[in-house]
Amino acid sequence: MLHRFIGSKAFYKSVLTLLIPIVIQQFISSFVSLLDNIMVGSLGREAISAASIANSILMVHMLAIFGGLSGASIYGAQFFGKGDMDGMRNTFRIKVYFAVFCSLAAILVYLVFGETFLASFLRGESNGGDLALTLRLGTGYLRIMLWGLIPFSLVQVYTGTLREAGETRAPMVAGIIAILTNLFLNWVLIYGHLGAQALGVEGAAIATVISRYVELCVVVFHSHRHTERYLFLMNAYRSFRVPGKLIGRIARTGLPLLINEILWSLAMTFVSQLYSSRGLNAVAALNINSTTWNLFCVIMFAMGSAVSIMVGQRLGAGKMQEARDVDRKLIFLTEVLHILIGLAMVLCSPLIPRLYNVEPEVQDLTRRLLVIAGLSLPVHSFAHVTYFTIRSGGRTVITFFFDGVYAWAVTVVLAFCLTRFTNLDIIQIYFCVQFADILKVIIGLLMLRSDFWARNVVNE
Repeated sequence: MLHRFIGSKAFYKSVLTLLIPIVIQQFISSFVSLLDNIMVGSLGREAISAASIANSILMVHMLAIFGGLSGASIYGAQFFGKGDMDGMRNTFRIKVYFAVFCSLAAILVYLVFGETFLASFLRGESNGGDLALTLRLGTGYLRIMLWGLIPFSLVQVYTGTLREAGETRAPMVAGIIAILTNLFLNWVLIYGHLGAQALGVEGAAIATVISRYVELCVVVFHSHRHTERYLFLMNAYRSFRVPGKLIGRIARTGLPLLINEILWSLAMTFVSQLYSSRGLNAVAALNINSTTWNLFCVIMFAMGSAVSIMVGQRLGAGKMQEARDVDRKLIFLTEVLHILIGLAMVLCSPLIPRLYNVEPEVQDLTRRLLVIAGLSLPVHSFAHVTYFTIRSGGRTVITFFFDGVYAWAVTVVLAFCLTRFTNLDIIQIYFCVQFADILKVIIGLLMLRSDFWARNVVNE
């Protein structure tokens, strides 16, 4: 029985070949985000809260890009598995259209409503902090970050397309260069080293924007320099015409994913806003917790990519049984790893808050939040790879209900009721919300057992 969940040496070698560059890139990115957070946190509670709130709002755009590109990525992975380079080229063009349009729309919305969004997070207790200063810092940070939305989106187009073709090393190198650029510029611009003016929170935003342009330049240069390796990019910009039938198919598949990611990101932003009602200490602690969570989740995120690529390519090649077998083994591997990673997060919980120059109350709150996050990690990792499994076969309407609708019907409703109608503190509320996904795990298990998700979308 156990052999159904454990792969051969060749299987794990192929998984590691795919995963290692993604994990390295995401780990360095998350680690630098942690250092970035520590640098901003050294400026005080208001600074770290301002950056945290602004990034929560920007997350809506980031996940909208992810959702909109995901529908096209399903086709990209399956076109590559089929060997159809024209199909991949047209899919790439559709991604570029979407990325630019979505980013321009987001810039407009944030310019008009950004300050209002930020202010909605600052209606709780100040806990001795300066809410007006937090709003001012957050507004300045947000407006600078808008300059980086288009390069961020185009990077996702290129790196996602390369990964669909099994190329993970080039995106890793581009990401590492961007990350190191960001870290160096943070040191220069936040604190005013090398003769630069100390810009504080705004310096962190400028560093991030510049690093995104650097990453875009690196990945574009590499991709178009090696078109003999990436045939789907050959003459990609000679024409922007794409078959209307393909646009319609991708739209039908991708629209539920786009709506899902927008709904899910709005749900998480709303939950963060509800948490903020417990005071500025809670906002700061949750920000540190979130950044640390991302660091410990790099393998979980990479496993989602592995499912999309390895399972999607087999579905595109018509190897349904092999796709099911690979998926089952990837999910089992994910859970074993995240039981261990969750325990590591719990063990590190007393140490991480000490890295921040924040009040003792914030440090203690962060430690307790990290324990809960670590214990709940296996629950979230299972839900994550289940989502990517269902998505790999184009069952995007189901993923919409499984992810976005669930977030609003369960997570948001629970957080709203607990914050508005009880006197529970942020620790108790966070515990209930984190473990609410146990129901999602049960639903996911039932769907995986049915095997309905295994579908070839490019030949339909």
